[in-house]
Amino acid sequence: MAVALQTLGCARNEVDSEELAGRLAADGFVLVDDPAEADTVVVNTCGFVEAAKKDSVDALLEAADLKETGRPQSVVAVGCMAERYGKDLAESLPEADAVLGFDDYPDIAARLRSIVAGEAHHPHTPSDRRRLLPISPVDRAEAREETPDWVPAARRRLHDGPMSPLKLASGCDRRCTFCAIPAFRGSFVSRRPSDVLAEAQWLAAQGARELFLVSENSTSYGKDLGDLRLLETMLPELAAVEGVDRVRVSYLQPAETRPGLVEAIAATPGVAPYFDLSFQHASNAVLRRMRRFGDPESFLGLLEQVRRHNPLAGVRSNVIVGFPGETEEDLQTLCDFLVAARLDVTGVFGYSDEDGTEAAGFTDKLDDAEVLARVRHVTDLVEELTAQRAEERIGEHVEVLVEQLHEDAEEPDHGDHLAVGRAAHQGPEVDGVTYLAGGGYRRGELVRAVVTGTDGADLLARPVREETP
Repeated sequence: MAVALQTLGCARNEVDSEELAGRLAADGFVLVDDPAEADTVVVNTCGFVEAAKKDSVDALLEAADLKETGRPQSVVAVGCMAERYGKDLAESLPEADAVLGFDDYPDIAARLRSIVAGEAHHPHTPSDRRRLLPISPVDRAEAREETPDWVPAARRRLHDGPMSPLKLASGCDRRCTFCAIPAFRGSFVSRRPSDVLAEAQWLAAQGARELFLVSENSTSYGKDLGDLRLLETMLPELAAVEGVDRVRVSYLQPAETRPGLVEAIAATPGVAPYFDLSFQHASNAVLRRMRRFGDPESFLGLLEQVRRHNPLAGVRSNVIVGFPGETEEDLQTLCDFLVAARLDVTGVFGYSDEDGTEAAGFTDKLDDAEVLARVRHVTDLVEELTAQRAEERIGEHVEVLVEQLHEDAEEPDHGDHLAVGRAAHQGPEVDGVTYLAGGGYRRGELVRAVVTGTDGADLLARPVREETP
């Protein structure tokens, strides 16, 4: 039986899809890329924000349209949106033949076979997955082995790129008022270091040159294993794995980012000096309503720590604009902070209500037009600041992981820059890329280069070997 897996959303979802692929391949399924050649299409959905949910629904509908040709025979929704909405999604989207939750993952092959055979699947009624594990993180060690999310699964890589995400942990213990993720992803649970290292070695053997450590909150890693410093001690071990050129950490909670972790990321050979700091805002008043902590002074102090250890470190963040109760003064505080922070990339999101969150019940909300106007204002500022920060890197030496070759294609905007990759300060997909001049590159090669120009967040560079004395 042939199955096509389509993944939407974050890198965490990519890992989930590859674990599903591993289970399916081990049970006799044939993995195919083209949904029109599959008996069943599995869409790993994203349930984070409205735009992501819409993309997930569109993908399900597009796959369902193919059924008129006879293949695929069934379309199945899995992932965060399927877990979050369960039977409600199934009722509102009859085009999907089944909606499977996380508890179905261990038996995914049997589920798909029954669905293709025409058997009805009764979707789950969503519940708060935080209740599956003890409240205290240190009490989760025994219970974790009985939780479906943590049944071991061998991965099957779904692409051959030189970068691969590697799961550090699942779930989140924070209670941010705008975020629904903890309710459907569950409490925070760290993977054991031995399991992370073993998977890192396997990924390297599969051709991964960069490991992208993913979780909902990487700064919490180890707290349920009795040692909050485990990430600091594990990073050098991951960087030492044969075949791995670069290790990158994602999603750091600023209030939990301790000095030892800053130093480990900024100064460990083989670890990208890259800080994915989720500031969300800079006004202390807004942050408190978000159930987060910080202010411009503490955030700038954290950035000063980072740059003291490594002046060329990359920093990215996300901010939410138009949060309930946000005043014009709060907005100006955010803008002033962004100017002072000199971030490489900032994602700007307008606030919108999310089902089941505390903020959805707040009464002092801004109207949609005002939220949109503020998003445009901050976005315009961020685009200017991002371009300025990129220009500051002209003349820097960077190490570029080559991901795409364009020797046979024309790149009119970038002349003879015939390879595309990422420097250490550029995370996958969201932080821009670096275009390398010349040819003769190999995919997966790490090239030392000097930055010669910019295009927004993107860099233009030439290899050091082509520099003239």
